[in-house]
Amino acid sequence: MAIWSNRERESLVRPMENAALPRPAVLLGLAGIVPQALCFAAALVSIEWQWVALAAACFYAALILSFLGGLWWMQLLLQREERWRPWLLSVAASLGGWAALLPWCLGWTWPGPSLVALGALLVMSPLVDRHLAGPPAPPAGWLGLRARMAGGLGLLTLLLGLAAPFLA
Repeated sequence: MAIWSNRERESLVRPMENAALPRPAVLLGLAGIVPQALCFAAALVSIEWQWVALAAACFYAALILSFLGGLWWMQLLLQREERWRPWLLSVAASLGGWAALLPWCLGWTWPGPSLVALGALLVMSPLVDRHLAGPPAPPAGWLGLRARMAGGLGLLTLLLGLAAPFLA
């Protein structure tokens, strides 16, 4: 079984059809990449702000991962899901974000490894969206938008994590 249908794969490479989703969902969703882009820019151009930018990026990525877990939880409620595995998946997102912040609390190496882990989880998160999709099916265009949002945020987070040892 293919992870993405032909229609979903096509929606990832052609321009998004804004008519399928409310304009605020598209614009605010894509704007969610901006805080990470600002952290990325600050980490690269300002020695004084490097550590703050890395820490803020880590907290933002953890927050978004937890938010995704809440979206998945609501989707499962709407589907009246009875199996345990999907529910555990939705809870794992919040716990993953929390776990990524623990090294800071304990004084361990941080935030580089946490940023890499969070970035990887964010990049893979559309697979969970696809796995949990319907019925009721998500709105047309949703999976494509999620792939763009997760790709942008996840890749920036991964890049910050990989650059962290050379910064701050």
